[in-house]
Amino acid sequence: MWAKTITGNFAGMIHGLNASQLTDQVLQRSKRMILDTLGVGLLGSSTEVCHRVIHYSKIYSANTSSTVWGHSDVRLPPLYAAFANGVAVHSMDFDDTWHPATHPSGTVLPSLVALSGTLSEKKKFSGLDLLLAFNVGIEVQGRLLRFSSEAHNIPKRFHPPSVVGTMGSAAAVAKLLAFDQFKCKEALAIAASYAGAPMANAATQTKPLHIGNAARHGLEAACLASLGLQGNKQILDMESGLGAFFGDYTPQDLPPLQSYSWLLDQQDVAIKRFPAHLGTHWVADAASSVRKHLVGSDDTLPVSKIKKITLKVPEAQYVNRSFPNSEHEARHSLQFAACTALLDGSISVQSFNHQNIFRPELKELLCKTQVEHPSDNKPSFESLYCEVSITLQDGDVFSERCDTFYGHWRKPLTKEDLEKKFRSNASGVLSLEATEGIIETVNHLEEVEDCVVLSEFLKGTQ
Repeated sequence: MWAKTITGNFAGMIHGLNASQLTDQVLQRSKRMILDTLGVGLLGSSTEVCHRVIHYSKIYSANTSSTVWGHSDVRLPPLYAAFANGVAVHSMDFDDTWHPATHPSGTVLPSLVALSGTLSEKKKFSGLDLLLAFNVGIEVQGRLLRFSSEAHNIPKRFHPPSVVGTMGSAAAVAKLLAFDQFKCKEALAIAASYAGAPMANAATQTKPLHIGNAARHGLEAACLASLGLQGNKQILDMESGLGAFFGDYTPQDLPPLQSYSWLLDQQDVAIKRFPAHLGTHWVADAASSVRKHLVGSDDTLPVSKIKKITLKVPEAQYVNRSFPNSEHEARHSLQFAACTALLDGSISVQSFNHQNIFRPELKELLCKTQVEHPSDNKPSFESLYCEVSITLQDGDVFSERCDTFYGHWRKPLTKEDLEKKFRSNASGVLSLEATEGIIETVNHLEEVEDCVVLSEFLKGTQ
């Protein structure tokens, strides 16, 4: 056991931070995250995995219920609404990504929206209340990840949001419910016993459950803490506590509340342009660039003239998939991303349907693709690069490299492109009025008196 009381430090931060400490940049970045998360959640509400989760969750009933995004005919107990909506957010791997690696928003926002909608008759939560709680949940995740140097690399053993996301969800709910420091400690302790999911389930329908469970379990941990359930008061201080997930866990004190600095102020998140693992975005941009050397006036790739495709990428086994056999495997395949971008010039939601995955010309390109791992190409979302080289049958070689793709925190989407993505994702589920209503509400969220309006917009038209 370490001598420091890091758990108490975190509880003090969760309890003590206030809305006046939210900087303009933190407000702007977190509103972008919220809008994007709602959009990918609405798009994901129609996926097979989300439908199965909703069907399962209907066996539960309660006196109170919350909105299931995009399903006007379904309401679920808050825990299961948070679960279903969290699953929807990650069902297509379209949600935001941070560094050190995690998906921060999908584990926090569903629990807050479910709770605020449920308690609206007893207590109004303002948009500023929601923003503060959301940012506390994001902050907790970022601080915990910085206690481990191995967390800075692409994960190998466990999916980070299943660990830090569960803690962030509990912290966000604790903040929204105005817990004192003692209950904040208990919420963190209880949440830690819900944490963890193995990376082996990447590229399967089970991976989205990691996000849904983090949202649900964080909310449940806070609810249990509110009822007096107790856990270890030093859960963040101990190697057998949260340290169990990291081989080099080194907790540190947080900045003092009086001069607190938000991690989101220091670094933005990556917001994806297409629904796939973040690493594929470097590959897609490099492949799209090299494609311009190969196509003629008809914009058609001369597949038969290509002898070999070489991808120079970091070593990350769970996205090294030569011949993906499902949409989930395709979303976790560097080879699929490269060959699809070469063939079509870009990647979209439709790229992952069955017909496109199994195109003969795509299979031909996949057969010509090989992967190399240069020693200087580290598996970190902060520093990795991708180089795509095409060798033609006549011996000519064309190469392009991507160090920062459009959408990365170093090159964020414009406001116009972010809203365009949201409209595209939401338009198949919501009316035009509801779609524009969410954009307007989120853009001015700090001025909203009762954020239950979001739940009303999110119901959908089914």
